[in-house]
Amino acid sequence: MKFHIQTDSDIPASNQLFNQIRFAIASRQFPPGHRLPSTRQLAMQTGLHRNTISKVYRQLEEIGLVEAQAGSGIYVRAQGHEGGGTYVSSPVLAQYPEAHATIKSSLDELLKQGCSLNEARELFLGEIDWRLRCSARVLVTAPLQDIGVGELMAQELEQALQIPVQLVPMEELSDTLDKAHSGTVVTSRYFIGDAEAIAAPKSVRVIPIDIYDYAKETELVKELPKDSCLGLISISSGLLRAAEVIVHSLRGDDLLVITTQLGNTYKLNATVRSARTIICDRTSLDAVKAAVQAARDDLIRPPQVICFGNYISDDSIDLLKRELGLD
Repeated sequence: MKFHIQTDSDIPASNQLFNQIRFAIASRQFPPGHRLPSTRQLAMQTGLHRNTISKVYRQLEEIGLVEAQAGSGIYVRAQGHEGGGTYVSSPVLAQYPEAHATIKSSLDELLKQGCSLNEARELFLGEIDWRLRCSARVLVTAPLQDIGVGELMAQELEQALQIPVQLVPMEELSDTLDKAHSGTVVTSRYFIGDAEAIAAPKSVRVIPIDIYDYAKETELVKELPKDSCLGLISISSGLLRAAEVIVHSLRGDDLLVITTQLGNTYKLNATVRSARTIICDRTSLDAVKAAVQAARDDLIRPPQVICFGNYISDDSIDLLKRELGLD
């Protein structure tokens, strides 16, 4: 990933770089274990002072997205149960020869470590019971100030997993977990540090999801004609803020960018009348289409409407299915 900094912008350069790196981690362009560029490398690429880059890295470390390894560098931190696990979901082992082999090798390893058969049985049954209890209650959390992105995640997870999903504001998560000690908390990597701080003391697992990388949309933004108007519409205020900073970092003042949160009818109608291109999420698509249709008589040329794919990446959906025993 290449980083772009607009030095003549009102947005501080450190904020531009922070948002771009955070997006790269959240969209898994920088996966767990990835080594971030050195401050020297980033200084050469962006023109920023190395002290500014170090400050950004410290901010990323403070919110739990990266970790510094002495003498080695800065690495994206692995969070949650990302490695996943394998267990047998049927007693008829003959039907699942590969699963049978996995159980045998795992059991052999436990016995080598000194476990008795009864202890190994307790470990296996405990893990299965744990996952069954966790899959019975899935909580999606996001801060109240950006509860829209939580709604986006909850809608997509309910559709993909075909199970009930409860949306809980981050500010209410502690009280909710006090009332129900089992379950799985799911959130974006943007909020993983806060979610883990609340859930870990209550022995509740948190699984971070990776977001869509927006590669196609990024290329489209790069190719838009200078001085054209780009509309960004979403249910999530946080997604809009991040997108605006990234678009500005890519194009500077070349584009006029209008951001509109779903529900603001006046601004939505103004965006439809002004923007040459509109990028929106699936939740907002019907409202955008309706606004375009309502304004059609007043438009010389209707805007091109582009709806991006799911907010949650396919790999994260697959991980959740495995972790919840739904695969």
